[in-house]
Amino acid sequence: MPRLPARPFLYPIVDVAALGPRTVAEAVGALVRGGARVVQLRAKEVEDARLVTLAREALQAARAGGALFIVNDRPDVARIVGADGVHVGQDDVHPGDARRLLGPEALVGVSTHDLRQLETAAAAPVDYVAFGPIFPTRGKAAPDPVVGLELLRRARALTGRPLVAIGGITRATAVEVAAAGADGLAVISDLLAAPDLEAAAREFIAALVAGP
Repeated sequence: MPRLPARPFLYPIVDVAALGPRTVAEAVGALVRGGARVVQLRAKEVEDARLVTLAREALQAARAGGALFIVNDRPDVARIVGADGVHVGQDDVHPGDARRLLGPEALVGVSTHDLRQLETAAAAPVDYVAFGPIFPTRGKAAPDPVVGLELLRRARALTGRPLVAIGGITRATAVEVAAAGADGLAVISDLLAAPDLEAAAREFIAALVAGP
């Protein structure tokens, strides 16, 4: 059964819309070489056939480096390609339905944006809960309200499940986010905007390991 890495861990989200000239396989491969042990593929505006192809390419790159591979939004695609799990949002398939489709061995995560949603998620059959956005973010066209570090600390006190912080997190803020209670740090822009993904991942992980 796949298990999330030990805390604190980097959780890169490979957003197809933010890759530029890189391929999905190139991006995933570089992040894994940089030390990422779990990677998520996000492809919001991609047709189904193309999404399956991209997911297979990403899975192969992740497995080659010994990392877990998560599909965003689509438990059906996760099952088709044999991914390690799926991550769903508030408007996606219910995590219980994702669990029924993927079975007990898969990782299932869910996004939450306030304490009420987090408490609901705590009762769902999920392996981890994402919480955010912690800071202002460019990763979504219509982001939810910023929750900040203080609400992250309160979220930490409300759940014993692994907590993944998301939203505007950078190498400069990684340590304070982990110190506020995040087990994992989900990152899009600060990684994918870097000219060298492998080096950026290494820098992120080094900051987390060094701590405050």
